[in-house]
Amino acid sequence: MEKQLIRGARVIDPSQQIDGIRDVLIENGCIGAIAESLSEDCPVFDGKGFILSPGLVDIHVHLRDPGFPEKEDILTGCAAAAAGGFTSIACMANTKPVCDTPEVLSYILEKAKKASCRVYPMASVSKGMQGELLNDFRALKKAGAAALSDDGKPVPNSLLYQALTAAKQENLMLSYHAEDLSLTGRGIIHKGKVSEQLGVPGVDRASEDVSTAQVLALAMDANAPVHLCHVSTKGALSLIREAKARNIPVTCETAPHYFSLNHEALLERNANFRMAPPLREESDCRAVLEAIADGTIDCIATDHAPHTEAEKAVFETAPNGIVGLETSLALCLTYLVRPGIISIARLIKMMSTTPARLLGIPGGTLAQGSPADFILFDPGQHWIIDKRKFHSKGRNTPFDQMEVVGRVKYTFLDGKIVYQDKEGEHCGKTN
Repeated sequence: MEKQLIRGARVIDPSQQIDGIRDVLIENGCIGAIAESLSEDCPVFDGKGFILSPGLVDIHVHLRDPGFPEKEDILTGCAAAAAGGFTSIACMANTKPVCDTPEVLSYILEKAKKASCRVYPMASVSKGMQGELLNDFRALKKAGAAALSDDGKPVPNSLLYQALTAAKQENLMLSYHAEDLSLTGRGIIHKGKVSEQLGVPGVDRASEDVSTAQVLALAMDANAPVHLCHVSTKGALSLIREAKARNIPVTCETAPHYFSLNHEALLERNANFRMAPPLREESDCRAVLEAIADGTIDCIATDHAPHTEAEKAVFETAPNGIVGLETSLALCLTYLVRPGIISIARLIKMMSTTPARLLGIPGGTLAQGSPADFILFDPGQHWIIDKRKFHSKGRNTPFDQMEVVGRVKYTFLDGKIVYQDKEGEHCGKTN
């Protein structure tokens, strides 16, 4: 039997309400035991000074594979995920071809076998993401789809109602991009003083708020769960908070850029600050922080969306999206934990336990017998984000050269190290 002992780390596992100095025994790629003191005749890894938590789970990633190898592929995206502490990721369906057939699902799952994290593909809600015909959810689930989404393209209400009902029958999470495109128009950034100053068309908050209200009404009427992607406005958050109070089955996510940046960052016309939905006003940032603190927001995702530098070169015509897998944990520790908005344990719940539960996958826990997918990170290490050192092909980050706190040191998958930080000093070692 293959064994390894991680000794003396601060173990945090919200799924078991564990938070304290513990030893963790790994047996044949699974969690064997967690206790205050364990003694085994096996290699010992010194975890003192680190936090050991379940591997992070990202519920919203664009791997661009198949179809866009110049932006990203499954292997580079998963390398970026491992470097950011993610051991499981759900990839969106806006590939080429769209992930709406068993054949595309098979391609993704087969290629992911060689990757450094687990990949759970989402299938599209509608055929070709055209918003016209509903996919066969049962067949797609059988072929390996973990969830459903037409992310980036809102689904017409009549079709969405059918989709919510069908997804509930198959016990598949439906992740929805709330945006009324008739209100978005030609907008490329948030509509406000910055868009006026730059002389570019803006996206009104109403685009997200109206669509959010509609999908919540549909979820209530169908009594079917819906998950809302990348919530960014104070209005949408108020609607979601009210819906939860009325027991409408809704969950939602936000992303680090919506609480760490606002639309004033766009004054320099840098397209690496453009994404959809766009960066909002400071009042929206505060609302996102409040919604994280009070539990309205269930989880934090990256919406990792790599593009080439050439595509991002011209501000007005660049595609929306930024990379996030390698910066997300540090940004959350910097902007959420250090200011006291939430605890580290709550952060791990939002970035691991809850997204795993929503996807219905085995991650997000250190329970005995579960896969030994975990990370060791230093919550106090200061470092500077440098896009030149990213494992992702994408360099489109708004956080380049920003100082942050908290760094992933080791990522384990099935008890094996798939990422090790090679910068700075390491106090973890194998005896």
